[in-house]
Amino acid sequence: MNKENPKEFYARLKEQLEVNGSWPANYLYKFIIPTDTDKSLEIENIFDNTGAVITSKKSKNGKYTSLSITVNMKNPDAVIAKYIEVGKVKGVISL
Repeated sequence: MNKENPKEFYARLKEQLEVNGSWPANYLYKFIIPTDTDKSLEIENIFDNTGAVITSKKSKNGKYTSLSITVNMKNPDAVIAKYIEVGKVKGVISL
């Protein structure tokens, strides 16, 4: 996320999600994290018991890991709640 006000960012995201889809629906989250097993586990725990499919891929130099998480979400508010939760993990970049 850029330097934009988080409330404005999430309000615009919610609007886009409402316009572009019918819910419940599968949603693809993408995150970049420093390669760190603890951070990866922390994010995986946020999506625990949701039926999420999580794939990870290390960068060429192994310094960063990208996480792609596909999960069925009930509505845009649920999507945003997960972004906020993951945003509390230090060093995470949401795409």
